[in-house]
Order: sequence, then structure tokens, then C-alpha cells
Amino acid sequence: MGHSSWAERIPAVKSKADLVYESLHNAIAQGDLKPGERINMDELARRFGISKIPIREAVKRLESDGLLDSRVHAGVTVASVDVTEMRGVFLAREAIETLVASLAAERIDDTRIRELEKIQRAMHAALDAGTTEKMADLNSRFHRTLAETAGYRVLGELTEQLLLTIRRYRITAPLGDRNWRSVVDEHDVIVEALRRHDPEAAADAARAHISSQAAHEGMV
Repeated sequence: MGHSSWAERIPAVKSKADLVYESLHNAIAQGDLKPGERINMDELARRFGISKIPIREAVKRLESDGLLDSRVHAGVTVASVDVTEMRGVFLAREAIETLVASLAAERIDDTRIRELEKIQRAMHAALDAGTTEKMADLNSRFHRTLAETAGYRVLGELTEQLLLTIRRYRITAPLGDRNWRSVVDEHDVIVEALRRHDPEAAADAARAHISSQAAHEGMV
């Protein structure tokens, strides 16, 4: 008897380890847990009201993701992001963002254009108001929307991973107002190319954006 139809309707149930993993992952991404900060397994078990078994499982997954380090005498700490790794991140970003922008220019519709324009208005407003603490979230939304528009899940996953590494690095080396202004201006050029459905111009704008940011952060 076939089971594909009813199996697809079964709701996914998150395990305790999944919940701990997501909680820690989000805390690291948002900077609530900073590079080098120690993770207290006993405290986590008490906070979640669970045994240490799902805590250890979640920690192992985060170690595999490169977000936590585990050492015999130091215990478990939030992994740092060094300059060498960041150079590789910018090289990967240039290749992926260029492809994403090119594909997005071919597939984008008016709804997605309005979504990107809304994000851009919010970024301009945040800069004008001096509330740059909102910029990292808005920047991630912009690039995430581009990746979704490109239409391939793998590009979305790679974009998400690279954005996370960038955000973790910028916790210890935050961008200034001038750099954020450059980011927003460069986004505007990408959006204009998308409006024209011009893959080549969109790719060039995305490449210039990543190259500019790498230069600002001393990665080239």
C-alpha cells in the first residue's frame, strides 16, 4: 500500500535537541552569544528543563556547523571568525551573489521588486535616523530575498551560511555609518538592474558590491 500521500500530511515534530539547536543558533547569529563566550551545559539543561543528552546533541551539531568549539580544558565556546576565513567568505560571496543576481534578474516579478524596494526604504530610513543596529537584519533580508528570487534552494542555503558568518564577524568588527551608506547605495544599483531584467548588469552590480565590501573590511 502506498503511503506518500498520508505521510506528507504528518506534521513535523521538533525534538528537544532541535529546539536547543535553534535557540543557540539564533543567539549566535544575533550576537547574544559572542565569539569566545563559554557555553554552560548544566545551565542550559536547567533553563530548558531537560537532560544534558539533547544539549550535547545540539552542541555537536553546532560544532559541525563551525559555530561552537569544544576543547578538553576550555569546555565549549562560541567559535571565533578569523580574517583568513573571512577572505574565503568574500571570495565565495562574490561568486554566489553574482550568480544569484543574474538569475534573479531573469525571474523577478513586481511583487519581489516591491519587497526589495521596501527593504531599501527601511535601510535608508534607518541610516537617516542613525539607528544602524537595524541594518544587519535588513541587509540579511535583502540578500535572502535575492537568493529566494533566484529560485534554487542550494543558493539560498549557501547565502544563509555566508550571511551568518559575516554577521558573526561584524559583532567584533562592526560597520560604521559610512560603510553602511555604501552598502545601501550599492543595493540601489542592484535593484535598478533587476527592474530592467538585465542579468548582466545585475551580476556586475552584485560583483561590485561584494568587491567594495571586501575592500572596506580589508579582505583584499
